[in-house]
Amino acid sequence: MPNPRPDGLCLELEQNTNYSGEPSGSTCSRRPHSARTLRIRALNDRLRRHGLGGMVMGSRDFVALDAATQVEILAAVRSFDAFAEANDPWGEHDCAMVEVASERVLWKIDAYDRSLTLASPDPADPKVTRRVLTIMLAEEY
Repeated sequence: MPNPRPDGLCLELEQNTNYSGEPSGSTCSRRPHSARTLRIRALNDRLRRHGLGGMVMGSRDFVALDAATQVEILAAVRSFDAFAEANDPWGEHDCAMVEVASERVLWKIDAYDRSLTLASPDPADPKVTRRVLTIMLAEEY
């Protein structure tokens, strides 16, 4: 995991269990999704899995964890695949909860405009969108 910025609030990679209990692809894969939704999902997964196409931010409490726990949490976020209707109703793979080393961790992806001031006018278009993956302890939400 990269070092936090000097302000201690952000882990940044430029350009670069939910509790439903359902296995990956169960309910969610039964509902057809539009090409636009599938594009948003692919862009979100690209950021979450590979750190590409946006920024990865860690909350204050996440950054305060020891480095080994941060690495373990980031690995769990990257490998998460238990998406289902209950935890991913829009099929965009944009939010979930994982438990690592007795820490409940929430991660979420938001799509902003390129200036990071407003919501993206089209989250399916990376030319007008800046994605931000935020990782935080559940009690911070």
